[in-house]
Amino acid sequence: MEVRTNVVFFCFICLSLWYHGEVYSGGCGFSEDWLMQVTVSAEIQKSGFHRELVLSVHCAADVPDDLQALLLQRLPGGIYIDSYQLSSLQQDRGLQVLLDSEIDLEAPAYSSSGFPAFVFPTRDVGDTNRLWAKVPIHGRYQRPSGSGQKWEQVYIEAPQLLLRFDLCKELQPLPPHKLVEAPCSALNISMCIWLKIHHWQDQQAMRIEIPVGHQHLMVPVCAGTLLVTLLCFGLIARAVLAHGFSQP
Repeated sequence: MEVRTNVVFFCFICLSLWYHGEVYSGGCGFSEDWLMQVTVSAEIQKSGFHRELVLSVHCAADVPDDLQALLLQRLPGGIYIDSYQLSSLQQDRGLQVLLDSEIDLEAPAYSSSGFPAFVFPTRDVGDTNRLWAKVPIHGRYQRPSGSGQKWEQVYIEAPQLLLRFDLCKELQPLPPHKLVEAPCSALNISMCIWLKIHHWQDQQAMRIEIPVGHQHLMVPVCAGTLLVTLLCFGLIARAVLAHGFSQP
């Protein structure tokens, strides 16, 4: 019985060493073979102005305990992220997203510029090989169309993947991947050295369609708004004249 237990323990140690050898290279870095099996996927869910951007990092085996991932997602001027919504989702769901600049929520698309978002994916409870994050994004109002165009196409670039190990203080370079400096976490307290992964997979930009207003509807809409405003004003004035102001 003791011999069998020792054999099982020895096999476990061998498998553990083999697995970590597949991930690590040179004691403090990544294995090229392991990186070749890491993939990134992006998907847009929902429709209309309010969408969800689902980002995933897939590993060939279980995600190492000390592995940290960062997805650098660049968003165009036609899209914005609500920082107040992010704060709420961070408390409720643990979403980790860092914005390095203030976002004007009311600005239209034609007066807004693109911006980067630092997304720190977390482990998927149902899939030990996956890190993921679901980020709410919103479409900005587009300039009204005079040609009858109903939709404006907005393209979102594929995210860039950055990796590091918590226990690795001096990450080793591994061409064609590059060492870059980026925030260690969404708290933005300190900077860390990350390995920016050069993607082998063909990543296409994502396309979404945002509803566009029509210029020829401007006069009817303004006239209708003014008419409703005058009607409400008339009803309020009539009620005041009939009953007078209420005294406190």
